[in-house]
Amino acid sequence: MPARQGQPGESGEAGRDARPASPGPGDVRDAWSRLAASSGAVARVDDLLAALPDPLARTAGQRAELAAAQDAARALRTRFLDAHADAVYALLTEDRTVDLRIDELLEAAAGALPGLVPDAALIAAERGRVQADKEGHEIDQGIFLRAVLRSPYAGSHLLDAMLRPTPRALALLPEFTRTGLVETESVRLERRDDGVARLTLCRDDCLNAEDSRQVDDMETAVDLALLDPAVRVGLLRGGEMTHPRYRGRRVFSAGINLKSLSSGDIPLVGFLLRRELGYLHKLVRGVLTDHPGQWHSPRVEKPWVAAVDGFAIGGGTQVLLVCDHVLAASDAYLSLPAAKEGIIPGVANFRFTRYVGPRPARQVILGGRRIRAAEPDARFLVDEIVEPEDMDAAVERSLARLDGAAVLTNRRMLNLAEEPPDAFRAYMAEFALQQALRIYGQDVIDKVGRFAAARPAPPDEAAAAARG
Repeated sequence: MPARQGQPGESGEAGRDARPASPGPGDVRDAWSRLAASSGAVARVDDLLAALPDPLARTAGQRAELAAAQDAARALRTRFLDAHADAVYALLTEDRTVDLRIDELLEAAAGALPGLVPDAALIAAERGRVQADKEGHEIDQGIFLRAVLRSPYAGSHLLDAMLRPTPRALALLPEFTRTGLVETESVRLERRDDGVARLTLCRDDCLNAEDSRQVDDMETAVDLALLDPAVRVGLLRGGEMTHPRYRGRRVFSAGINLKSLSSGDIPLVGFLLRRELGYLHKLVRGVLTDHPGQWHSPRVEKPWVAAVDGFAIGGGTQVLLVCDHVLAASDAYLSLPAAKEGIIPGVANFRFTRYVGPRPARQVILGGRRIRAAEPDARFLVDEIVEPEDMDAAVERSLARLDGAAVLTNRRMLNLAEEPPDAFRAYMAEFALQQALRIYGQDVIDKVGRFAAARPAPPDEAAAAARG
């Protein structure tokens, strides 16, 4: 399995939490094997899935029978993990001496404790199906990750593992440090002589609607900007679009690609969790590195500026909440329509209230309210409102203001005060399961199916057809 080696305590907060007394590796394997065998709940689900037709062809009675069996198996997994999450994590990570990302951790769990989480074959089979025709195995991944993230011993170590640079970024780093340019399918990263890393979102055909490809490209670009010693400040901005409604205009982001969600191409682990624990968390905390003698901080952090042209919908607005300075064109707007779509808007529920206050947060997240740059409430989310023709000059001024050692130190302390690691970990633990449940909710499947089938219409809340 892919792994990075490290000692407990080297990677920030994780080292302070000693593992409580719990069963040894062999004991926890035996405990799960005996529990699964004696209950028969996991085997019952497997037998039903083998006998039943595909989900869309099942009768109401068959669906109810399977749901009852799945509930029993999931209750069993939850009870076991509530008691043994630390022991399981110690087994999989050799007592936190091996750093595994969430996908690697789940793969290791499937091999070491069969039936506790779906194996790679089950997930691969699901990947080829539309969302409405999936079995919901990702919910079992959510149960596992909720238990791991709840634990100070396991969860803090997993968060640190997710802050490490990706292998893809490490492979591209020599080229980027030499040339100052890396172009991926959805992100263009350029470093100029002024020490600024400019990340331009360039999915011009779909208004920068996010999918798994863009999440991977964004994490790669963020890693490179953080790792390159010549970079002092980062900029996030949307590029010019070729989409018919916005041709030649810059757009920040249309949020999650609803067509991809409907077609089954928005995975829980590879998109919904990787996005939050990967590049967005790295924008807040930095990238975790191991350098001998680096005693003052194990992470490399840099300040970030975001410039919003057009709109920042859903995930686009979520990005703004982790940046240090945000500019918006005077004709831009922000929104978080996830509740309208039936899902959770990432970590926005955790972060949004501290920006705008509880009542506006509920209006935006629960009620779907859109905030235009010209409104007074926009001042709580955006630092500068700029006329569209003045955006370029304003962006350069803001980058210059954030280029300083004291800025870097103070943003670290602000982030620590505003978003304590343990509070973030607790939120992500519940998010792992609740978002898994939401993407398999019938209301979500129906809604994204309608979005995916819709013809281009209103440019506002859905940025409708632009999101596919």
